[in-house]
Amino acid sequence: MISRDPRQQTDETAQMTTGAPRVVVLGSGFGALSFLTHIDVNRHRLTVVSPRNHFLFTPLLPSTTVGTLEFRSIIESVRTACPEAVYYHAEAVGFDPAAQTIRCRNMIDRSEFTLPYDRLIIAAGATSHTFGVPGVREHAHFLKELADARAIRSSIIECFERAAQPGLASPTRRRLLHFVVVGGGPTGVEFAAELHDFIVQDLQGPYRALMADVAITLLEAGPSILTTFDEALRSYTLKVFRRQRIEVRTGSLVAAVHSTQLELSDGSELPYGMVVWAAGVVPVRFVQDLSCAKDKEGRLLTDEFLRVGAMANVYAAGDCMAIEGRPFPSTAQTAQQQGKYLARAFNRLIRGKSVSSFQYRHYGMLAYVGGGRALADLSSFKGRGFSAWLFWRSAYLTKIVSMKNKILVLFDWFKTFVFGRDLSKF
Repeated sequence: MISRDPRQQTDETAQMTTGAPRVVVLGSGFGALSFLTHIDVNRHRLTVVSPRNHFLFTPLLPSTTVGTLEFRSIIESVRTACPEAVYYHAEAVGFDPAAQTIRCRNMIDRSEFTLPYDRLIIAAGATSHTFGVPGVREHAHFLKELADARAIRSSIIECFERAAQPGLASPTRRRLLHFVVVGGGPTGVEFAAELHDFIVQDLQGPYRALMADVAITLLEAGPSILTTFDEALRSYTLKVFRRQRIEVRTGSLVAAVHSTQLELSDGSELPYGMVVWAAGVVPVRFVQDLSCAKDKEGRLLTDEFLRVGAMANVYAAGDCMAIEGRPFPSTAQTAQQQGKYLARAFNRLIRGKSVSSFQYRHYGMLAYVGGGRALADLSSFKGRGFSAWLFWRSAYLTKIVSMKNKILVLFDWFKTFVFGRDLSKF
């Protein structure tokens, strides 16, 4: 088979799209990628602007913090995922809806440039929410990006190596080996579960003398963890965590984060060696600065066609938006469905066809709770334990974008099962 020159294909695509509407997509998350993989690239001129030049499969991000999966196994280059689109490694910092232009800032040298658009999709996502708690950004680890996971992975090993030093006082050693997770949602629960597996399965042998001092604490400000899950599944998670000696403290509001301890709202103090902040998200600064209608969480309000307010040809998808009067969970599946809907809507509009409103379909929620156990909260099935874990893995494997990454994830799981996780710090 004779392969075609990619440059020739690019030139032909440019010719076919001349005069087609210019569509600018802000972001490279689930909503943006879903749009790019379903849009008719021959009838639209696509531009992607994102400070992250890759798509990140965030449901498996906690697995990378302990080495169950390698970092590059869950990312996909934007340029590879949609080679027909023009990509700019930049962030949106402002836009003029009247002139239909976006002002962007280059992530390399911080220079600014302006892009025109005919249709704009704001899928810029969200960032970690500190709730104004002092010291969070200075002393806590977030878990939103691959760089966060890499920092956590390094910090875990550092805590154990520091605790293994000779002549260390017992209180200091116990503090260094106390890992605190703030936030009882799926991200916080899954990280605590992955960390427990790492300690029990891989660190227990090399650091056997330290195991008596290791502790994991999960703090949740509300009355319960995993509030979006079925009550029976929440109870099951608490039982599993108790058996794994993961302490769950609900109704625990963090007042401040210091370099070696947390200050709680009741005045108590909690020493720690590492703290991971997974307490919630808030829209990115660009969305926060927009002068248009938002909900109480600062997300853009759209109509049932995902159009933003009264602005012409401006749409939104993912964690940065909410449909007015129709609350949906801020999850990957919601963003995926919205991106796919917008692509199909644009494909119909370019052909002069009518577009129906967005309809959300709930496929359920999954969460890993450690020890080869998971939760599956589906509309027709409430599963837990090992069978749910098999379903959890198979479901996520099918959702990974490329065949390359599917194979890499399978290989990582196999490698971890046979050889364990790597303990190196670099």
